[in-house]
Amino acid sequence: MDKSSSNEWVEAGQTLLPDMIALRRAIHEEPELGLHTPKTTAKAKKALEGLPLEIVDSTSTTGFVALLRGPANGRTVLLRGDMDALPLTEDTGLPFTSRHDGAMHACGHDSHVAMLVGAAKALCARREKLAGSVMFMFQPGEEGHHGARFMLEDGIIDPLPDAAFALHVTPNVPSGLIAGRAGPLLAAADRFLVQVNGKGGHASMPHNAVDPIPIACEIVMALHSMVTRRIEAFDPVVMTVGRITSGTTNNIIPETAEIEGTIRSFSEGSRKLAHEGLHRIATNIAAAHKAEATVDIIPGFPVTICNGDAVALAKKTAQSLFGDAGWLPMPAPIMGAEDFAYVLQKVPGTMCFLGATPEGGDFRSCCALHSNRMVIDESVMARGAAMHAAYAEAFLNEGFERV
Repeated sequence: MDKSSSNEWVEAGQTLLPDMIALRRAIHEEPELGLHTPKTTAKAKKALEGLPLEIVDSTSTTGFVALLRGPANGRTVLLRGDMDALPLTEDTGLPFTSRHDGAMHACGHDSHVAMLVGAAKALCARREKLAGSVMFMFQPGEEGHHGARFMLEDGIIDPLPDAAFALHVTPNVPSGLIAGRAGPLLAAADRFLVQVNGKGGHASMPHNAVDPIPIACEIVMALHSMVTRRIEAFDPVVMTVGRITSGTTNNIIPETAEIEGTIRSFSEGSRKLAHEGLHRIATNIAAAHKAEATVDIIPGFPVTICNGDAVALAKKTAQSLFGDAGWLPMPAPIMGAEDFAYVLQKVPGTMCFLGATPEGGDFRSCCALHSNRMVIDESVMARGAAMHAAYAEAFLNEGFERV
């Protein structure tokens, strides 16, 4: 990418910033959860009106794809922005705070939509110079609802693009930097439920009952030991119990206890070991105490794996736009999860993080994603839109061959 082209994308991002801020704040005020975000979808489509885009709606969600066809019948690149919020009550004190108790854009998806709209406007303005086509994927249901998988299954991303790219803002990277890595970026995330079935009784006579509570506690401690002793440290797993529920009062031994938690992993091998270990430990510890345990594992997002050539192109693009210091290599993956992983299973590409530390904040300690106090530096959206547009242009012009 030549310097003049880089400057044009940076200038376009700055020019579009006021519109992106206005759109982001409008979305932030009316957060929506899950696979159906009609108000957010309507706002995004309104912002795209008048552009030379072909809109294709998802049938199972309120997501959509906007296709920009360049004059040349070349490659196709997909850019993704997710749209849904989180089930939190906001406590930021912002003038555009959420108007809906129990819903908040605490993961930056409002800014993702705004940046993708900004990139669409910038690329449409240069449509006649594009060497191929751009798919803009506006996707709900990222927060555990598998929205990307549903949109793929709907067939609206068919034929598949040649490459895919996504940006995710984070307050915990210095503002304005683009961060990424090749290989695993984010973990697979599975949910598990264990029910221990014992025998209820009077709390004063535990010998006449089979108390499920100490059995559940023993299972939890054994699971933590299993992860550190049965799974290789260099192919790590995190298994966390987030909930134990049992009983109704102080003087009754309950009949059942429930354990709920999450399993995070970076490979199918370690994921399989964790699943097998969970079944083995829960059922056998329960049996040792004359109880029974049932185990239910609910598969979540797969591992987010970034293609090395796509990451190299992202690095080259970021440094072309923002200088050598504009790219931050990530030394290790993160145990969070992302349903963009479904796209990257089918298409070579990458997700990168965009640092958005709020003004006056410290990226090492400011409120993180999923906090009900999370805020971002909105000015970085200019860089985000420029990065989307420049990455798309670079891939359409060069593919991965020259990286």
